[in-house]
Amino acid sequence: MAEQQQFYLLLGNLMSPDNNVRKQSEETYDTIPGQTKITFLLQAVRDPSAAEEVRQMAAVLLRRLLSSSFEEIYPGLTVDMQAAIKTELLTSIQQETSTNIRKKVCDIAAELSRNLIDDDGNNQWPEVLKFLFDSVNSDNVGLREAALHIFWNFPGIFGNQQQHYMDVIKRMLVQCMQDQANPQIRTLAARAAASFVLSNEGNTALLKHFSDLLPGILQAVNDSCYQGDDSVLKSLVEIADTAPKYLRPNLEATLQLCLKLCADTNLPNMHRQLALEVIVTLSETAAAMLRKHTDIVAQSVPQMLAMMVDLEEDEDWAMADELEDDDFDSNAVAGESALDRIACGLGGKIILPLIKQHIRQMLQNSDWKYRHAGLMALSAIGEGCHQQMEAILNETVISVLHFCADPHPRVRYAACNAIGQMATDFAPTFQKKFHDKVISALLQTMDDQSNPRVQAHAAAALINFTEDCPKSLLIPYLESLVQHLHVIMVTKLQELFQKGTKLVLEQVVTSIASVADTAEEKFVPYYDLFMPSLKHIVEIAVQKELRLLRGKTIECISLIGLAVGKEKFMPDAYAVMQLLLKTQTDFNDLDDDDPQISYMISAWARMCKILGKEFQQYLPVVMGPLLKTASIKPEVALLDTQDMENISEDDGWEFVNLGDQQSFGIKTAGLEEKSTACQMLVCYAKELKEGFVEYTEQVVKLMVPLLKFYFHDGVRVAAAESMPLLLECARVRGPEYLTQMWLFMCDALIKAIGTEPDSDVLSEIMHSFAKCIELMGDGCLNNEHFEELGGILKSKLEEHFKNQELRQAKRQDEDYDEQVEETLQDEDENDVYILTKVSDVLHSVFSSYKEKVLPWFEQLLQLIVQLICPNRPWADRQWGLCIFDDVVEHCSPSSFKYAEYFLRPMLQSLCDSSPEVRQAAAYGVGVMAQYGGENYRPFCTEAIPLLVRVIQAADSRSKENVNATENCISAVGKVMRFRPECANVNEILPHWISWLPLNEDKEEAVHTFDFLCDLIESNNPIVLGPDNSNLPKLFLIIADGVANESVKSEDACSKRLANVVRQVQVSGGLWSQCIATLTETQQKAIQDLLNAA
Repeated sequence: MAEQQQFYLLLGNLMSPDNNVRKQSEETYDTIPGQTKITFLLQAVRDPSAAEEVRQMAAVLLRRLLSSSFEEIYPGLTVDMQAAIKTELLTSIQQETSTNIRKKVCDIAAELSRNLIDDDGNNQWPEVLKFLFDSVNSDNVGLREAALHIFWNFPGIFGNQQQHYMDVIKRMLVQCMQDQANPQIRTLAARAAASFVLSNEGNTALLKHFSDLLPGILQAVNDSCYQGDDSVLKSLVEIADTAPKYLRPNLEATLQLCLKLCADTNLPNMHRQLALEVIVTLSETAAAMLRKHTDIVAQSVPQMLAMMVDLEEDEDWAMADELEDDDFDSNAVAGESALDRIACGLGGKIILPLIKQHIRQMLQNSDWKYRHAGLMALSAIGEGCHQQMEAILNETVISVLHFCADPHPRVRYAACNAIGQMATDFAPTFQKKFHDKVISALLQTMDDQSNPRVQAHAAAALINFTEDCPKSLLIPYLESLVQHLHVIMVTKLQELFQKGTKLVLEQVVTSIASVADTAEEKFVPYYDLFMPSLKHIVEIAVQKELRLLRGKTIECISLIGLAVGKEKFMPDAYAVMQLLLKTQTDFNDLDDDDPQISYMISAWARMCKILGKEFQQYLPVVMGPLLKTASIKPEVALLDTQDMENISEDDGWEFVNLGDQQSFGIKTAGLEEKSTACQMLVCYAKELKEGFVEYTEQVVKLMVPLLKFYFHDGVRVAAAESMPLLLECARVRGPEYLTQMWLFMCDALIKAIGTEPDSDVLSEIMHSFAKCIELMGDGCLNNEHFEELGGILKSKLEEHFKNQELRQAKRQDEDYDEQVEETLQDEDENDVYILTKVSDVLHSVFSSYKEKVLPWFEQLLQLIVQLICPNRPWADRQWGLCIFDDVVEHCSPSSFKYAEYFLRPMLQSLCDSSPEVRQAAAYGVGVMAQYGGENYRPFCTEAIPLLVRVIQAADSRSKENVNATENCISAVGKVMRFRPECANVNEILPHWISWLPLNEDKEEAVHTFDFLCDLIESNNPIVLGPDNSNLPKLFLIIADGVANESVKSEDACSKRLANVVRQVQVSGGLWSQCIATLTETQQKAIQDLLNAA
C-alpha cells in the first residue's frame, strides 16, 4: 500500500508546475519496470479514493505506455495478468461514475485492442467486441457513449470480422444518430461514422454502402455547431480531405450546409472558418467534382471577401516597428488564404469571373476596410488565375497603382502588397510592361516618412520587382533608385541611433541588395556610397532585437560584393571577412533559429564565389559552425489524437496525420537553416574543388544519411548534389581514397533511388548517381549493386506504364473536364522527366561498362522495346530510342543482336511527325555509322534518302524542327565519313556543304567541322571547287561557326580550322577575296579564331 501511495505522489509531481520537480519525477518514473508500471497505473485509475487529476494522469500514462511500448511489455506478462487487465478495463468502464475518467479508460481499451489485432486481422480480445454490442444496446447512456467512443477511437476494432458485421455496424450507427433524447450520443455516433469512413477510404463498395449515413452526419454537424462543439465539423473537413468521393451523393447538401454555417455571424469565427475549410479543401481534393457546382462556389466567394473585411481599427498600426506574425485565427487571414487556395484549386476560368465584379465594387467603397480587402484579394488570386489575369493585367495594374496614394495607410500597404505579388506572379511580363509606372509609384510610397510600416512594404515590393527584372530594363532607373535608397538608408540609420527603430532599415538594405544583384557591374559607381554604412551597421547591430537587421546587412554586403566583382570588392574583402568571423566566434552562443545563422552561412558561400581559391584560408573557421548547422536534428514525436490537443502548431510544430488516430509531429525550428547549410556545403565543394579535400570525409559522413532526411526536400536535394562533387574533390587523394568514399555513398544512393517519394528530389538523386558512375567508371558497381539497380530501374519503368494507364482511366471518369486534363498533362510531364533520368543512369552504365553490361541490361530490354512501340506517346518513343542509341554507341558490335527489336522502329522514326523522335532516330543512324560495325551497313544505306528528305523539307529549319534537322545533317556526314561505301559521296557532298554550319546543336556541330577539316586537308576537289572557288563559301561557314560558338577554342578542330585560314592568308589574292564576302562580325570571328589557336 505504501508503495502505491508513493506512486500517487509521483503522479502528482509529474504534473507539478515546477520544472525541476517534474523533471526529477519523470526520471524516477522512467526507471520503474514496465510490468510494475502497468499494475500501479491500472490500480490508480481504478481507485475511487485517489484524486481525480491523479487518476486522469494515470490513465493518460497507461494509454501512452500501451501505445509506445506494447511489444516490450505486454507479451512478457503472464496470461492471467493479461486477462486481468482486459477484465479490469471493461469493469472500470461499466462502474466508473466520472465521465472524464470513463472516456480516458475507453481510450486505453481502444489502444489495447489496436495492439491485439494480429497479422491475420484476428482480434485477440473477443470480449471487447461483445462488450461493444451489449453496451450500444444498453439503456445506460454512459455505456452507449463508451461503446461509440471506443469505436470512434479505433474503427478497425472488428479486424477481419468487419465484412461479417457490416450491417450490424451500420444499424448501430444509424440507431445512435437518431437518438433524439441524447444529443451527445448523436454527436459521438456521427464522429464514429466519420472515423469509420476515413479508415476505409479506399474501399469504394463500403463508402457506397454507408453513403446513406451522410445526411445524419450533416445533421449532427449542424446541431453540434449550435451547441458550441465543432468536433463533427472537423470530421467533415477530414472526409473532404481524405475521402471526398464519399460526399458525392450528397454534395449539394454538404456545400449548402457549409455555406449556411460560414455565413452565420452568430457562430464563433473558428466554426465559420472550418465550414469554409470544407469547401476549400474540396477545391483541392475533388476540384472536378466541385466545378459542377459553380453556383455554390459563386456564393462562397463573397463569404471569403466578407471575412477579409473583418479587420480591427488599430491606431498604432502604421508606426509598429515589430511585425507580429499574422494572427492565423483571424477571419481576414482565413478568408485570404481560402481565396488563394480555391483559385489555385478550381482555376481562373471559374474564379475570376465570379470575383471580378465584387473586387471592383470593394475598391470603390468609402470604408478603407473594403478597399484593403479588395486589394488583398487581387494579391491572393494571382497565382490561381494567372492565365485569365494576364489578359486584364493592364487595367488591373493601373487601378492598383492609383491606391498607392490612397488616404488610408493600410490601403497603401495593401496596394504595395498587390504590386509585389503581381511582380512575382507575372514576371517578367509585368516588369517589361509597367517598369516606369511601378518604379516611380513605389519610390514615392517609400518616401512616406510618417508611416514606416507602409515605407517598409513599398521597399519589400521593390525587392519583388527587381528580383525578376531584366537587367537592361533596370539600368535606366539605377541612378534614381540608388539616390532614393541612399537617402532613406541614411535617414533610417539616424532613427536607429535616436529611437532604436529598424523596420524600414531592414527592408531597405534588402532592396539595395536586390538592386545590386540585378544591376551587377553597373553598380560599381555606387559601391562606395553604401559599403561604409553597411559595414558600420554590422559592427553596431549587436543587440538581440537587431539580429535580423544584422543578418540582412551581411547578406547585402555579400550580394554587392558578388555584383561588383572581385577587383572592386577585394580591398574590403578582408575587413568584411573579419567582421563576419567576429560574429562567427560568438556563433556557439546563437540560438538554433537565430536569423543571422542562415544569412551568415549564405554570405560565406558568396564570399567563396568572389574570392575563389583565396577563400580556402577561412575554411578552418567557417566549417565548424556550418557543419554544426547542417547537423541540426529536429525534434520529432509520434503522437496520438489525445496528445495532439496539448500541442499547438504555434509552438513551431507541424503535424502529418498518419490515420488511425496517430499523428507525426516535427518541430520545424532550424530546418530551413539546416537546408541552407547543406546547400552551402555543396557550393564550397563546387567552387573550391581539391581545396576542399580536407573536409570531404566529414561532409560525406554527414550527407549520406541525409539522403533519407524526409522532413525537408531541400536537404535531400543538397545531399544528392554533393555526392559527385565530393568525389571530384577527393580525386587528389588518389584512387584508393576515392574508391573508399564511393563505396560509402554507393549503396545509399541506389537505395534512395528506390525509396524517394518526391519526383523532383528523385530526379536529382538519379542525376547525381549517373554523374558518379561516369566519374568512377568501369568496375565501380559490384554484382549486388547491379542486381539492386536493375530491380529498381525495372520497377520505375513498370510504374511509368502503370501511371499512364491510371491517367487513361481518369479520362473516363464522370468528373473528367479540361482542367483535369491539365493536371494529367502535368503528371505526365513529371513521369517523363523521371524517364529521362532512367535514360541518364543507363547512359552512364553503358558508357562506363561497354559490352559486358549487356547481359544485365536484358532484364529491362522488353520494357524499353515497349517504349518504342508506335502507339506510345512521343516522349516514350524519344527516350526509348535514346536508350538504344546508347546501346549502339557504347556496346557495338554486340548491340546488333538486339537489332530485330529497334532497327525497324528507328528507321521509321526518321520521318516521324514529332521532331524529338526524329532527332533521337537520326542520332542513332550517326552512331551506327561511327561505331556499329559491318552488320549495320545496309541500314546506313537505307537511311540516307530518308535523312535527305527530312533536311530538304520546306519547314526543316523552323524553330521546332531545327535540332532534329541538324542531327540529320550530322548523321549524313557521319555516314559519308565512316561508311563512305554506303553513300554516293560525290553526289551528296555539295548538298551537305550547302547545309552547313549547324547553329543549334553544338555537339553535332563539332562532328561536322571535324569532317569538314578532313575534307579540306585532303584537298577534296568537290569541297574546294575548281581553282579553290568554294573557299569564300567555306570561310563563311567557319566564321559563322566561330561567331555562334559552335566551335570553341578548346576543341581540337579549332586549331585545324585556324591552319586552313592561315594557309589561305599567305596567298594574298585569295585571302582578300575570302574576307571581302564577310560581314564585320564574321571578320572578327575569323580574327578570334586565329588569336586563340
